[in-house]
Amino acid sequence: MTRLAMIRHAPTDWNEAGRIQGRHDTMLSEDGRAMVAGWQVPAPLDTWRWITSPLSRTTTTAALLDHSDCPVDARLAEMDWGAWVGSTLDDLRSRHGDAMADNEAAGLDFRPDDGESPRELQSRLAAFLRDTAHAGEPTVAITHRGVMRAALGLATGWDFTSPQPLKLERDAVLMLTLSADGTPELEDPALLSLVPSS
Repeated sequence: MTRLAMIRHAPTDWNEAGRIQGRHDTMLSEDGRAMVAGWQVPAPLDTWRWITSPLSRTTTTAALLDHSDCPVDARLAEMDWGAWVGSTLDDLRSRHGDAMADNEAAGLDFRPDDGESPRELQSRLAAFLRDTAHAGEPTVAITHRGVMRAALGLATGWDFTSPQPLKLERDAVLMLTLSADGTPELEDPALLSLVPSS
């Protein structure tokens, strides 16, 4: 069994404005950088192998957590939101009306225009999980909310049509155990915090 910890990047200006980023390469905001400065990686994760999405908001988060030299893996990149990048969900719901509601109700098969579905994201993530299991090293992945949701679905069977089984706060670390074929299961506890307890 191989352990995997998943951490979401710190906020960007687009996060704070509610704009969909997808693969757009936004930078951390000043507030995001300040947030990372208050984070503390739980032991023993700091000694594990680290890997990151190639997008700047993840590589910068890794660097601010003293892991500037970790390799990147494109399979950890955020879901491709295609033509909807830069919009807000409110904009999209207003623009597309019932069609947007039907799309959102499709769960894993939700698809932005010219984008990627959560099911397709899970497929590329599953390949990363298999390779991580084969490597056999405990690993920290700095990634994105959509990727962590995809992992949560793979670990629990959640199909994105019902409430999310766990609330992934910004400072949450999602803890998984991978079987030999990369199938993820939630650890107990499934969530750690990057914010030191007072």
